[in-house]
Amino acid sequence: MDSIGTDTAPGAGATPLTAQAPAAVSAPVLAPDLVTVSVRQGLEAVDIIRRGAGQAVPAVGPVLHDGSGDTLGFLVPPGTADAWDLPGSACTQTNGRGMRFGDLAAAPTAGGTGWLLPPEAVGPVTDPEVLRAALGEAARLIEAADNCR
Repeated sequence: MDSIGTDTAPGAGATPLTAQAPAAVSAPVLAPDLVTVSVRQGLEAVDIIRRGAGQAVPAVGPVLHDGSGDTLGFLVPPGTADAWDLPGSACTQTNGRGMRFGDLAAAPTAGGTGWLLPPEAVGPVTDPEVLRAALGEAARLIEAADNCR
């Protein structure tokens, strides 16, 4: 499946969803990597990032949820998977496989994968360091809550 990049102008310090080489150079479109985590930790991380964001550029980028409701996937810059090592999460190179950005606002079908935060609503991909910190804090909060039972 081909990847179709969005044409958004990212704010200062933001990483665009896709990057394309100039027309004179025949280079492939760089597709984002995908960090997957449990839905519980991922939702907590989204809240943490949004609470700490207080800036014009959205700090959390597009987020996918799977149809079974077990995982969330954060789009991060290409190359993140090369050094990602956070326990409880996985980061995979997508190489554009399965990425379609043309019908982003479409609601997911029952049981299908869909957008929790679609690209046109949040813009650029999530910064891996911001995500790493938020996932760590989310894991600590979840552990503390579970130990209170």
